[in-house]
Amino acid sequence: MAKISNESVKQIVEAVGGKDNIAVATHCVTRLRFALKDEGKVDKEKLGEIDLVKGSFSANGQYQVVIGQGTVDKVYDKMVELTGIGHASKEDVKNEAAKKMNPLQRFVKMLSDIFIPILPAIVTAGLLMGLNNLLTGQGIFYAHKSFIQVHESWAGLADMINIIANTAFTFLPILIGWSAVKRFGGNPLLGIVLGAMMIHPDLLNAYSYGEALKSHSIPVWNLFGWHVNKIGYQGQVLPVLVSSFILAKLELWLKKRIPDAIQLLLVAPIALLVTGFVTFVAVGPLTFGIGNWITGLVVYVFNHVPAIGGLLYGGCYALLVITGMHQAFLAVDFQLISSAGGTYLWPILCMSNIAQGSAALAMMFLAKNKVDKGMAGTSSVSAYLGITEPAMFGVNLRFKYPFVCALIGSAIAGIVLATGHVKAPAIGVGGIPGFLSIFPHSWGTFFTGMAIVIVVPFVLTFLFGKLKRQKA
Repeated sequence: MAKISNESVKQIVEAVGGKDNIAVATHCVTRLRFALKDEGKVDKEKLGEIDLVKGSFSANGQYQVVIGQGTVDKVYDKMVELTGIGHASKEDVKNEAAKKMNPLQRFVKMLSDIFIPILPAIVTAGLLMGLNNLLTGQGIFYAHKSFIQVHESWAGLADMINIIANTAFTFLPILIGWSAVKRFGGNPLLGIVLGAMMIHPDLLNAYSYGEALKSHSIPVWNLFGWHVNKIGYQGQVLPVLVSSFILAKLELWLKKRIPDAIQLLLVAPIALLVTGFVTFVAVGPLTFGIGNWITGLVVYVFNHVPAIGGLLYGGCYALLVITGMHQAFLAVDFQLISSAGGTYLWPILCMSNIAQGSAALAMMFLAKNKVDKGMAGTSSVSAYLGITEPAMFGVNLRFKYPFVCALIGSAIAGIVLATGHVKAPAIGVGGIPGFLSIFPHSWGTFFTGMAIVIVVPFVLTFLFGKLKRQKA
């Protein structure tokens, strides 16, 4: 570990433009996070020469300097002591960084703020569903039979695991309602009630909507002669997102106009009643249709021209990560899982992450600088486990060609997975362990794609690096 000296910390501050260029600063597990007044003043070359620094990059309006776990908190404390900038939270930095974002970036950040808090529950559900797949998938341990068909005493445990795993997806509107209303400034408990209301058991289950539509048996409310469909929104994303926004803003509006003494009696009942009515009458049906249209478009592409879909998503996903736009596709994944029986996109995401790790691993063998070798080695492991930012921003984008080689490998694997119609019934760890969240009958194709993104980016990066060194 590099020695943490006052001089090295001062060098970091100077390299990011000096104390006066720092609006707010905080840190996460591995990185210093700056909201800078002018990122144009950052001296990346000077940053790269500092022993403490493992890499740096700009994302979502924040300039992030990779220091390393167990060291970054000490560097941050010393920086605060030397500069007097004061301690700040991640929210402080996010809010300051948001001021410089354009409308599209702010929209993507909003989606990120909503979905990131519920990801631990979703990823956990995906991993448990993978465990259930091992027990119930045919041909994994025994030819033409599942594990529980051979060992029937395990069937009860498999069913219990399945219920535990499915809970997060079954009650997804509740999770989104809680997180979204909180993000929009409302009472998150009301968001929970809103999400539960939208999947109430007295409503027609959204998964039965297609059959009910064919048989003309959709239940309705008769509102003084006006018939409103009485359907739920299980697994839907857009209806609860829009309804949460309405609920939170209406709650805040009512709080400003109703006296404190009677707010408890009036604010929540009025907000929920009005939002519920608007949801079932207008917001729900409209957004339900939009969500199904988006799902239908993705399904059409991957069913009719899968090679193009896999090529584009596999080749472009890492570019989306650079801009932060990848967070917007979480909503599409959830919609595909609920409406199309699984998502085509998430398996390709795994390929992209692994490809970035393979390119970074090749750089570990090419780099002569000990700091670069260490950064490349550790970040490649991180990427193989689904966290690509250290590999992308700390290594691949710095040298450029490893990033391009990773895109090539990911695009090829994307074509293989898309033409093989590989789908995931849940979202898990977006790296090598991702196979656990794939339908077992698609494991062969998924492992083929995995072999491609391990070998192709590594070989291309290594050969191009050697060729470049010879020319130099």
